Amino acid sequence: MPVGKLRPNTVLKRLWQYILVDFIMKLLVFRGYDSVLVVCNRSSKILHCIVIAEKTTTEGLTKLFRNNI
Repeated sequence: MPVGKLRPNTVLKRLWQYILVDFIMKLLVFRGYDSVLVVCNRSSKILHCIVIAEKTTTEGLTKLFRNNI
């Protein structure tokens, strides 16, 4: 038995409107990188993994995000 009226899913105005961001840190060092920045689009489930160094600055992270996403 249905609980209530059915409602259509909301349509986002922009594709990357809702994202999830996570860091995986303290990995083994490989070519100077020891961390991974994981960015996931909630609506389409597109996943981007960006390798970074743990000592990356905030400015460096914003540039990496802008250039890779």
